[in-house]
Amino acid sequence: MPGFGRKTLGRKTGMEGETGMNDTDNRTAGNRTAGNPTSGTGPAAHHPSSAEIPDWTDTYFRRTKEAVGKFGDKTVTYAIFMRRPVVCAPRLAVDWLEAVARERNFPVQIELNYPEGKWVGAGEPIMYITGSFYHLVDCETIILQKLGPASVAAYNAFTMCADLPKVAFLAMDARHCAGTEMAEMMAYAASVGSARAGRKVGAKGFIGNATDATASYFGQEKGMGTMPHALIGYAGSTVRAAEMFHETFPDLALTVLVDYFGREITDGLEVCRRFPQLAAQGRLSLRLDTPGGRFVEGLDPPGSYAVLERHAPHAIRGYRDETQLRYLIGTGVSAAAIHYVRERLDEAGFPAVKIVASSGFGPAKCRLMAEANAPVDVIGTGSYLPERWTETYATADIIAYDGERRVKVGREFLFRR
Repeated sequence: MPGFGRKTLGRKTGMEGETGMNDTDNRTAGNRTAGNPTSGTGPAAHHPSSAEIPDWTDTYFRRTKEAVGKFGDKTVTYAIFMRRPVVCAPRLAVDWLEAVARERNFPVQIELNYPEGKWVGAGEPIMYITGSFYHLVDCETIILQKLGPASVAAYNAFTMCADLPKVAFLAMDARHCAGTEMAEMMAYAASVGSARAGRKVGAKGFIGNATDATASYFGQEKGMGTMPHALIGYAGSTVRAAEMFHETFPDLALTVLVDYFGREITDGLEVCRRFPQLAAQGRLSLRLDTPGGRFVEGLDPPGSYAVLERHAPHAIRGYRDETQLRYLIGTGVSAAAIHYVRERLDEAGFPAVKIVASSGFGPAKCRLMAEANAPVDVIGTGSYLPERWTETYATADIIAYDGERRVKVGREFLFRR
């Protein structure tokens, strides 16, 4: 079986391919045997080595290992599954286990039932792992850590990109991650979900992320981004911050935050007038990051309803709960706010200036933006990270000991069909 391959948007490599496979196709994706390193491993993060595993695994696995060492080893087969639908993102778990097998010098067979990027239903075994019980038992904790969260985040990234196929996404999750290992995992997951959306609906998907360390997952050499609010505070004005950035990085396209002083329209148009050439060339973007405590400059509830009546009246017909209404016509970066900013830019003669939106863009908000036809060009998001961490829990059960099928009562569904 080919290696996983480095993720590059718009290109299928290694396990990510689905050509000719629909979402009800449960064919076996193939077997992998330790000793053949995959190509395109991820950036450096802390991945426990064989010697470090005892400190990071659950104690009962370590004690089981000691008992097996005393009474004799067996060849076992683990089935690994999740209790909710996910998009398969197994590369980090598989790469780590293969590295441990090489360190410990024992053979392991990893049978993936789904390729990377494939939809997996709740309770369906994602993979079977066969090898020495003695060497595998203390690996379970870390394998599950590396598989579950990545697969849920990939699912979230896929749904967001698929709902907004014409919008480019930037992964801005690094600051919300619990350390560098999680940051790598989430970048990898975004790339997997994005690539699936590209294959399924032709989505632009994630075009990059915020950090250099994980940029390679998106086919980039460097992270992407321009300025935080702090630069505007330092400069004393939105226009001056834009000038400082452009003077420092004259060859980069310019994206300017316009909500710092609560004058999204006023400051946004001033920036456009200051950089007319960039604006005409489509190399200038205004980023909306308006906090949820106020409306975008010039809007209020009646004005927001009026904007959607002009552009997407269907979006406000019928029942909407409070959260949905906030996404559509509420405070912060709503669909109405994005339409309104687009109106003001076009009226002022800046149709090529792009709109970048951020602040709470998870799957639910993206779905509402799609329904409202929000004219957003790029979305910066860290909100594809799993919202309910309990949903990320992957589970493993041994289903065979020395070839004899055996599993705890209630988990018979894990046996190979």
